[in-house]
Amino acid sequence: MKKTIQRGLFTGALVLLTAMTSKPAHAAVNYQALVDADVKKFQGYFLKEFPGVKLEDFGDGVYALDEDSRKQWKEMEEFPPYELDVEAGKALFNKPFANGKSLGSCFSNGGAVRGMYPYFDEKRKEVITLEMAINECRVANGEKPYAPKKGDIARVSAYIASISRGQKIDVKVKSKAAYDAYMKGKEMFYAKRGQLNMSCSGCHMEYSGRHLRAEIISPALGHTTHFPVFRSKWGEIGTLHRRYAGCNENIGAKPFPAQSKEYRDLEFFQTVMSNGLKFNGPASRK
Repeated sequence: MKKTIQRGLFTGALVLLTAMTSKPAHAAVNYQALVDADVKKFQGYFLKEFPGVKLEDFGDGVYALDEDSRKQWKEMEEFPPYELDVEAGKALFNKPFANGKSLGSCFSNGGAVRGMYPYFDEKRKEVITLEMAINECRVANGEKPYAPKKGDIARVSAYIASISRGQKIDVKVKSKAAYDAYMKGKEMFYAKRGQLNMSCSGCHMEYSGRHLRAEIISPALGHTTHFPVFRSKWGEIGTLHRRYAGCNENIGAKPFPAQSKEYRDLEFFQTVMSNGLKFNGPASRK
């Protein structure tokens, strides 16, 4: 589906932000309905910009937009570079802790739980991500947490993602506290920062599908479906929060720590925007 995407001076991301719902003034609010309205506008934007792309295909990122890139990616996926990481993650998932338990003791359904994350924990009043849950399981069982951006944390996450493929994204926002976290993530997605004064939406909405040097900028819709990813640039597998940090660095902004509240809220918002798609990680990217 190779094509040239032509646009004039575009302010759609800003228009979308202001059109999307603002914070409600009182508690008697159907927060999920407000969020669903946001999702409809957000996904509608991309479906209008790329009318030849089906909603479910946005989970393939930039490979949903360009036919030549997609063919190369499909060939690479026949012998995926993350295959050994998935096997290593499986071994780590089942490896006994010193107390005799394992990561498998902390997760239901044999570990096929990718579709449960991220979620807002109403008791703790914070967003819980999959990588956060993996490390909390280790700490609760007397083990040291994994480094948060790459290595074993990404391998275990890749294994869980691989056995969860096809699970539908259906993140709920039921309370004011959950909505507040969602709004924080939304604000971070649209806020400009760094020396280049860029935002997530500036790159991955306004300029999605355009070329940046030799690369095509990926659409924001579907961004969180396929992590962790093996990036050719990294030469290894890494987490979503590693990618967030890299994006911040690219625009001259100081990155937040992996699994910080800021990045967890951003992941929460972005995953909500992909409600209805399916988790399809791990994946390979340039």
